[in-house]
Amino acid sequence: MDSNGIIPDVVDFVPEKIATVTYPSGVIVEPGKELTPTQVKDIPNITWDAESDGIYAVLMVDPDGPSRENPIYREFLHWSICNIPGNDLSKGQTLFEYIGAGPSNGTGLHRYIFWVFKQPAAYPTDQFVSKTTIEGRANIKTRDYVTKFNLGNPVAGNYFLAQYDEYVDTLQASLKTTEIK
Repeated sequence: MDSNGIIPDVVDFVPEKIATVTYPSGVIVEPGKELTPTQVKDIPNITWDAESDGIYAVLMVDPDGPSRENPIYREFLHWSICNIPGNDLSKGQTLFEYIGAGPSNGTGLHRYIFWVFKQPAAYPTDQFVSKTTIEGRANIKTRDYVTKFNLGNPVAGNYFLAQYDEYVDTLQASLKTTEIK
């Protein structure tokens, strides 16, 4: 994560463990490996060394919107789940539905980062943002989540790189467009 500038762009500490991220396409995320938006379009499964009685939160962010050279929308939140018992994502609470990688044509490689945090307690919330909207996703800061929910350092993480492919046009057409501020 240091070699791709994730530390200190997004958080200040490298997670101690690697989260295993597996996509339905058969792709397994390896730190820093380039994948295509087509390969990562569907919700992945994530596992990590979880305590059986622990409660966790997962975030997936892209700090490179609209490009790594001009990240004025840093960070874009692609996915957020909280109140995950152990590492059973199906029992967690989805706050922001999964949106796959969608870097616009000509913006180069983007970093897509998965963070796993141990929560000090379950959080009551009724927030839910559909995968069909970008509202509330731009200019999110992982550091703000850490502070707001007292999450501490990530316990696991992983990331891949992606750049435009033809699937991005399909993805962007499926999103309700509102101006990103």
